[in-house]
Amino acid sequence: MPCVSPDGKPTSSGLATLKSVSDGAFTPIEIGKATGQPMFRVKSGLRELVSAGFLEVFDDKYILTSDGKNVL
Repeated sequence: MPCVSPDGKPTSSGLATLKSVSDGAFTPIEIGKATGQPMFRVKSGLRELVSAGFLEVFDDKYILTSDGKNVL
């Protein structure tokens, strides 16, 4: 299941990922635990959310961009 829909908006799984980052889950493992998603889905979703501009990654930790904050 994709994290970003064709119209560029986060899907329900994308929103769950963004919410988990907002709540303090910064690594893929933490995000997977927070969302209950398997690691392959977490990693592909993170790539999509970064490409769409909702997340940025620094030192292997994900943070919300202003666009990511706005959709929450």
